[in-house]
Amino acid sequence: MMGSGKSTVGRALASLLNYPFEDTDQMLEYRLGRHIPQLFKLYGEEAFRSHETAILKGLEPAERVLATGGGIVLKPENWTEFKRLGKTVFLDVSTELLSSRLGQSNRKRPLLQTENWEDKLSDLYAGRRHLYEQAEIIVKVEDNQPIEDVAQGIFEVIRAGQS
Repeated sequence: MMGSGKSTVGRALASLLNYPFEDTDQMLEYRLGRHIPQLFKLYGEEAFRSHETAILKGLEPAERVLATGGGIVLKPENWTEFKRLGKTVFLDVSTELLSSRLGQSNRKRPLLQTENWEDKLSDLYAGRRHLYEQAEIIVKVEDNQPIEDVAQGIFEVIRAGQS
């Protein structure tokens, strides 16, 4: 989910695994030459989601940590791609923590450009949660938990699965 720490934890996990870190949002921005809010405005959400799927389908399995946009889980075909590419991780963060993080962020979130953004956030999370819970690894993230601890926990689960 947006604000859960996918990119921040992903970078820390990539460092622990000694893998490169990649982000589908950054790939989209590079490929289409615009920032995410502009892409949403220009193409709309449905077309944006199709571009996300195209990015996933264009990737080859490799040793990497890949962060994705929070809405990428909405298209069932993306789950086939996730499984093809590697393990999936859900950072289970409370709605309160998401609200706090997003409220302090300067990044514009296209789906939250409304006066009642916190209600919209809660609705989005409630509607997506069952999809996120399909991940192979689910990590409960506590409010003040250091990023390094979250990444270390994921690292240990991955390492245990490889032995």
